[in-house]
Amino acid sequence: MEPEPVRDLRVTPRTTVRGLVDGFADAGGFTAQKLAVAADITRRMLADQQCQRIVSFPAAIVSTGTRGVLRDMVASGKVQALITTCGTLDHDLARIWKDYYQGTFEMDDTELHHRGVHRLGSVLVPQESYGLILEEKLKPLLEQLYKQQAVWGPAELIQALGEAVQHEPRAEDSILVQCAKRRIPVFVPGITDGAVGSQLWLFRQRHRDFGIDVLRDEQQLSDFVHRAPKLGALMLGGGISKHHTIWWAQFRDGLDYAVYITTAQESDGSLSGARTREAISWGKLKEEGSHVTVEGDVTVLLPLLWGAVQ
Repeated sequence: MEPEPVRDLRVTPRTTVRGLVDGFADAGGFTAQKLAVAADITRRMLADQQCQRIVSFPAAIVSTGTRGVLRDMVASGKVQALITTCGTLDHDLARIWKDYYQGTFEMDDTELHHRGVHRLGSVLVPQESYGLILEEKLKPLLEQLYKQQAVWGPAELIQALGEAVQHEPRAEDSILVQCAKRRIPVFVPGITDGAVGSQLWLFRQRHRDFGIDVLRDEQQLSDFVHRAPKLGALMLGGGISKHHTIWWAQFRDGLDYAVYITTAQESDGSLSGARTREAISWGKLKEEGSHVTVEGDVTVLLPLLWGAVQ
């Protein structure tokens, strides 16, 4: 098979996101070419009626405008489950009630600390927009939910929280609210690792029979993957959210589709740095599965990818 020549991109005022990303396929443009492959795999995954689709991601991107893309992905009805971290609950709920602000990576962190402002990369999170507002709002919500039952599975509790806040003024912007409306499960295997998790612990100090049964989620995930004729995943960033996705995929002989976006390097042997091809050796991705790893920042690449597959 003869190789195709590299073709120059042409970007005009009429160029669409889809046209731009599709043009990357012939441009020989390193990461750009991989993004075109990712768009092709994602389109096929979305078109496959037998495929159940998981989106996994860590919390940091929910503090940014990328939250809106994730919200729209859920609202599209094309995603059947999310796997994420506790910070997603923190940022998504907090931003219903309070604003986060734009900053820079180079700001003086000592000065910010004195001002009561947390810095998350280039996002500024005032204390009153994070821990304080979450404590204020979650205390009465947890009291209400406790009256219904004492022990909850994490996904079950997240569903209930999404339902409880759905009438707040900015609730339509919330990932959790959109999931609750569509009964899309949100799995958080590290449920205690964040501000919401700390509120759960504090609530238990006053209600000793209150509890979180993480194994309920494992059963729900087991049922989800084993009932799926095919399984696909869009994995944004690494860590526990990525690992929990591919960990459960191995018990049904692996993913059929896998798109992974990461900034982590492969050379340190980390799970976050591991390319999708490594998952084949573990049975977490099928040998014949469609897959690609795209190196780059999710806040740049996800809007391009999602825009290209509409």
